[in-house]
Amino acid sequence: MGYLLAGGLTVAAYYTAVHTGGPPALRVTLYCLVSASAAAAVLFGCLRNRPRSWLPWVLLGLSQVIYAAADANFYVTHFILRITTFPAVADVLYLSHYPLVVAGLVLLIRRRNSGRDVPSLLDAALLAVVAGMLSWLYLIGPQAEAHSPVLVKVASVAYPMMDLAMFAVAVRLILGRGRRNTAFVLLSTNLLAFFAADSVYVFQQLNQTYAAGNFLDAFWLSGNLALGAAALHPTMATITDPASAPDRGPGPLRITALCAAALIAPATLLVQYANGAYASIPVVGCACAILFVLTIARLAGLVSEQRRLAITDGLTALRTRRFFEAELPAEITRARRAGSPLAVLIADVDHFKSINDRYGHPAGDRVLVEISRRLRRATRDSDILARYGGEEFALLIRGTGGEEPAVIGERIRRAVADSPIEIDGGHRPIEVTISVGTASFPLHGKTPADLVGAADRALYAAKNRGRDRVVDWPAETEPDEDAGITYLQRIADEVDGWLSTQEHGRAVGRWAALVAEEMGRSPASVRRAELAGRLHDVGKILVPKEIWEKRGPLTDAEWEQVRQHPVYGYRLVLAVPGLGEVADVIRQHHERFDGEGYPDRIAGTAIRFEARILAVCDTWAAMLADRPYQRARTEAEAERELLDARGSQLDPQVVTAFLDLHARGALGALPQAGATQPG
Repeated sequence: MGYLLAGGLTVAAYYTAVHTGGPPALRVTLYCLVSASAAAAVLFGCLRNRPRSWLPWVLLGLSQVIYAAADANFYVTHFILRITTFPAVADVLYLSHYPLVVAGLVLLIRRRNSGRDVPSLLDAALLAVVAGMLSWLYLIGPQAEAHSPVLVKVASVAYPMMDLAMFAVAVRLILGRGRRNTAFVLLSTNLLAFFAADSVYVFQQLNQTYAAGNFLDAFWLSGNLALGAAALHPTMATITDPASAPDRGPGPLRITALCAAALIAPATLLVQYANGAYASIPVVGCACAILFVLTIARLAGLVSEQRRLAITDGLTALRTRRFFEAELPAEITRARRAGSPLAVLIADVDHFKSINDRYGHPAGDRVLVEISRRLRRATRDSDILARYGGEEFALLIRGTGGEEPAVIGERIRRAVADSPIEIDGGHRPIEVTISVGTASFPLHGKTPADLVGAADRALYAAKNRGRDRVVDWPAETEPDEDAGITYLQRIADEVDGWLSTQEHGRAVGRWAALVAEEMGRSPASVRRAELAGRLHDVGKILVPKEIWEKRGPLTDAEWEQVRQHPVYGYRLVLAVPGLGEVADVIRQHHERFDGEGYPDRIAGTAIRFEARILAVCDTWAAMLADRPYQRARTEAEAERELLDARGSQLDPQVVTAFLDLHARGALGALPQAGATQPG
């Protein structure tokens, strides 16, 4: 701040001397003092702040030394010695400083971006093409066509070309990733001020309107001060650090600026045509073509990035569960066609809840990130590795069967357990282990649900045997399906008893079957809807009973537990062989038609049809029952709410079919628990 204040006073004194006709020596001294101070400030800032990457700043400092020397030569020869030869020694010095600036900026860009940043490169290229077109039309072209000596013409053309080179890398720096601290803003101000002033200077020289002491000197002097202040500010030491927040794509301001820039070329084409400047039309046409290609490339990059984000977990950078579940059927089809095996492994972090409880959720996130990194190192690039749940991971391996899945499972188990994980916060590194369940196609399942179910049951077996181990399915004799269903039905009835004295699961299952039949579903789908309706609340057994019986509003933590009950139900039902698709329906029965439901936020027809039926039946039953947290509604009130929820919470077609059945009296009233229903 002291440097900027002193510099501002010097600039004010310079303009006072200009407007009052002060001695030329005073004007020259004041002007050159500012440019020389910037060079000294950059070199002093390197010594004081010790930047992590010193070479870019040294190059910028040396360029400013040359620039200050050029200023001194130019102003002394022009205003004291009255020598106005062009080009002169000052012009050689001015042009010599540009390569050092460009080199310093390129190094800053490389330090700030460890990987490729194609979007920013395309954005900078688009702006550079527009600037280049305008510079050619109004600066370079007229200078090149002017009737002047060769050296004059070369120097006149060299200035805008050097400015274009500086502008291109400056825009790339400004638009690229990296920390945007105070030093970065000041350095950007310096670059933009110099480019603007140099461009107007060439234009004024072309029109012979330039005079020393006009408004352009304020741009050059302010740019010098911005560079010196950038080097003196402590944040110059970290200007090469990456951005603290992830790149979330172009914001409204950048999109508006890029759109405006892309429209300049066709607007210029119309202006040239209107003025009869037909010779310039090919240049503008080429610029339009290049801008079109750059815009298409940028749009393609945005589409690709959005797809990548859609299938990538935000925390671990692994694939998402949705991607894994979409790829598994296709991989099973390929494996069946090729007659090759396929393995699915599901891993779960042991005692992860205790890590969150003891060290906090940020520490838990760091553990998950580190485990993800270790799993990636222990697997092949061709394998599909996904974050399957909160602390669960799934691995899909092509061409692997027999004993190989267990061997791979042991390898990834050791990769996680071999060394403690740093969690920061002053805590010692902690030992973390995983349990792994494996299954392979076609030995343990021929459908996605059966294959995942087998791996899931193997994972539970690994947990039951003490954790930190690998179990390959079949771990034990598979349970009888009928016995498993009977057991789950008892659990569902117990949960219903917590919430109301009226039926719920039995009624929802019965109604779901009727709606499925009404809508022309196959017998298998009708059976699936009925069984899913009967068992849809079974996962509530794993949520504390006190939460379900609570009469007041739930806390955020309690709501988080409530929203997990479809997942718990899915896992419980999946443990019974042959119920994989029923488990999927139960998992999705709280998804909303508009995509705002839980646990996976899927929408529309991406939700299983039976789950959409179940959502309507479950909503109707819940509204008609007395619950600890709400009174029972009348059937008329419930009907109005179903109609209001069409297209948002509920599938409109299912609502229509359900209400048609209700109007015909086919559904009946919600019975008391234990009452016998006809048929």
